[in-house]
Amino acid sequence: MLVPDTSSFIAYLEGESGPDVDAVEGALRDEVLLMAPPVVAELLSEPTLSEEARSWILALPMLPIREGFWERVGLLRARIISRGCKARLADSLIVQVCLDHEAQLVARDQDFTVFEKYASLNLLS
Repeated sequence: MLVPDTSSFIAYLEGESGPDVDAVEGALRDEVLLMAPPVVAELLSEPTLSEEARSWILALPMLPIREGFWERVGLLRARIISRGCKARLADSLIVQVCLDHEAQLVARDQDFTVFEKYASLNLLS
């Protein structure tokens, strides 16, 4: 299972290149790409998103939120923040979904490396 972060999925949609885009393309082709609900929310927040793109994004398989999710997100953020690191809420939500499903996250930005280090996130960056 591969979960794209918003930045990697946007790069894919915009036809950019990079290892993350290659991973997204491969996961789509192999039908192992799954969306995290917070990523879907971030993508749908783009006011210029076409209806066609919106429908396509919503048709992609999405990981479910499991019971106790919100508590685990709070504890995850507390653990990262207690180490003096930044843990944005949206990033924490995405990471917790991946952790709950033992899914690999592909991300273009480096904000997730702290989660890889302190929360055992399976990260492809």
